[in-house]
Amino acid sequence: MRTPRILLTVAAALGLAACSSPAPDVSAPPPGDGPLVAFYGDSYTLGTGASDPALRWSTIVSEQRGWREFNPSANGLGFVNQREGRPDDLVDLIVEQQPDIVIVTMGLNDAFSMDGSAERIRSAIQEDFERFRDELPEARLIVSEPFWYLEESTAESRQVAEWVAESAESVDAERMAGAATWLEGGSDGLLASDGLHPSDAGYSKITEIMDEGLRELGL
Repeated sequence: MRTPRILLTVAAALGLAACSSPAPDVSAPPPGDGPLVAFYGDSYTLGTGASDPALRWSTIVSEQRGWREFNPSANGLGFVNQREGRPDDLVDLIVEQQPDIVIVTMGLNDAFSMDGSAERIRSAIQEDFERFRDELPEARLIVSEPFWYLEESTAESRQVAEWVAESAESVDAERMAGAATWLEGGSDGLLASDGLHPSDAGYSKITEIMDEGLRELGL
């Protein structure tokens, strides 16, 4: 099936930020004694499209494991997309918290900026991963393949995913593959009404697969 151009156009225009859900305060991680886990991602990790932030995958897997979740993920964000002009950079915010684990799910939005920004994207991926490794040397760095929402990937999304995998390997990060196919093009109600973000069912499926992947990594 060919990628619907209208969906790509809408997604690029909105920065995958439609169907907003209220987000919890991320100014500081919650108190407690459990491991501090930071999530570096876009709207799919922020939980946009869920009926409640408590239903996003990062919150559920954190609660299941007794983790203290620090999730400054942002709508429309990428390794390059919407990085300029932000009051705080997510990498800075995460490094300041000195987490025990960093889980990276970034890259979806950069697929819409490949025309004219490809080299910037490739460099930014490497720079972010090197910062995590250099500034958080004791943290476990886990890198997921970027999420995707259509039945078929695009040449641009595949290229970003390849760069993510290469950069993850270069810093000896642990990897989780397959995230581009987890939503299966939104079948069985896995996407919200905007056709871009996971629905509650979509987040439930991401949670299930992410939980299995984390268990395979011993988490």
